[in-house]
Amino acid sequence: QVQLVESGGGLVQAGGSLRLSCAASGLTFSRYVMGWFRQAPGKEREFVGQIRTSGGRTYYEDSVKGRFTISRDNAENTVYLQMNSLKPEDTAVYYCAAGIYGGISRSGYDYWGQGTQVTVSS
Repeated sequence: QVQLVESGGGLVQAGGSLRLSCAASGLTFSRYVMGWFRQAPGKEREFVGQIRTSGGRTYYEDSVKGRFTISRDNAENTVYLQMNSLKPEDTAVYYCAAGIYGGISRSGYDYWGQGTQVTVSS
């Protein structure tokens, strides 16, 4: 049974930082593209970024480029989302996802975590 468990969310002031973690089990982690998505109240779930399998190549949505960094530790089956210079508009539930294909669309991911709340106060 595949499980993705996010942690590290919370309340932070604008300009602050948070580091989210996503621990994976039940799958060959190194073979999966890992993505981060977020969903704000009343909005669609949107792509934040992804990290490929070998080489760790990353890709980010424009609004988070230069502020967010995704990394992975294949030995620990964990992917991270380092979020710096947080803004109130970053407030959302953040989800990690695993997929063979990945990409910016939700359809590229096969497994999802339960999400962790990030709230940025102004």
